[in-house]
Amino acid sequence: MAAKIFPGRYTAKADDEVIVFLIGMRINKWLAVHKWLPVLLAMPPMVQELYSQKDNGFFSLENFINFRTTLMIQYWRSENELYAYARAPKHLKAWRNFNRKVKDNPAVGIFHETYKVKDGAHEVIYGNMPLFGLAKAYQHVPVLPNTASAKQRLRKKEREPFANSRS
Repeated sequence: MAAKIFPGRYTAKADDEVIVFLIGMRINKWLAVHKWLPVLLAMPPMVQELYSQKDNGFFSLENFINFRTTLMIQYWRSENELYAYARAPKHLKAWRNFNRKVKDNPAVGIFHETYKVKDGAHEVIYGNMPLFGLAKAYQHVPVLPNTASAKQRLRKKEREPFANSRS
């Protein structure tokens, strides 16, 4: 099923602090399938769990895969909720399995980065796109005609952030 495309320009109305969490893996040795495949296969059950729990603080994610590296961008309501999930049974099991089987083996690498984006300290534009990224996680709203440049919109947000509601 093709994603619905929204013609025109849109932005995201995210009027609270946003936690952006990047997580992924890199295949360093293709022939060591027994090392990197379990790491790759550990993620889908966790993603399914994130989407199935309605009030865990997780909003949405985007996935990217290139030749050697996978990257998942997740959007969370708070760092406390992200850290709570990091201590959840399914994640702890995957982490323990990784450390038991692969920890110091250079066949596969893993990474994560966490960013706390303060209210109003982001600016996004989507042109002719399906729901994506921050707009999929929060609220997808049209960019008004005669809206200023990206730099001006970001400065305006710093002075006058959106009203505090998530509709």
